[in-house]
Amino acid sequence: MEVILISLAATIAAVALLLWFIAHDHYIYGFFKMLASTGFVVLCVASGGLHSPYGGVIFAGLILAWWGDLFLISQKRSIFMMGLIAFFLAHICYCAAFIVYGIELLSTLLALCILALPALWVLPWLNPHLGRMRAAVYCYILIISVMTALAISTAAATGILLIPCGAALFYGSDIFVARDRFVAAGRVNAYIGLPLYYTGQILLALTPLYTL
Repeated sequence: MEVILISLAATIAAVALLLWFIAHDHYIYGFFKMLASTGFVVLCVASGGLHSPYGGVIFAGLILAWWGDLFLISQKRSIFMMGLIAFFLAHICYCAAFIVYGIELLSTLLALCILALPALWVLPWLNPHLGRMRAAVYCYILIISVMTALAISTAAATGILLIPCGAALFYGSDIFVARDRFVAAGRVNAYIGLPLYYTGQILLALTPLYTL
């Protein structure tokens, strides 16, 4: 438990420093971004992520997210696409983990119906700005919606609320990534999106505790 608390504190501190350096337009923010991302990977290991099938797949997802975070530091569209692919694969890992842990078919279908509502708002909002990335972004929206639906279903089956909370925060954070890249770039996207993202990843990194 001590290692978990230290890892958690270090990750939160890294996120705070990340936001501070972004606010001051300092190039070193990338270092603290990757430090924070390393923090949630370490937190997963400390939470027993390597000691259960569920934890192992969550760990793989977090590793892929780490690479996604690295690629998204770049402003080049080709590198952004690599980040999108990394996060797409991370969501596949999360989906697999939730299925391994346990889901309910009915709650999955209901959650997908509910998540179709924000998707129907997001798609027309983004569509005029996507250009050649339209198909990739549409696929990404589909996989993150499925991932979040499966997280909700897992909570219905197991009662573990950290899982859908983490997934929902991740989902919300990506709206601000999309806004920054395609609609209206600005610091406000980082100020809102990054805390949502790292909180979501931290919660998911802690969930292997329930499988020990």
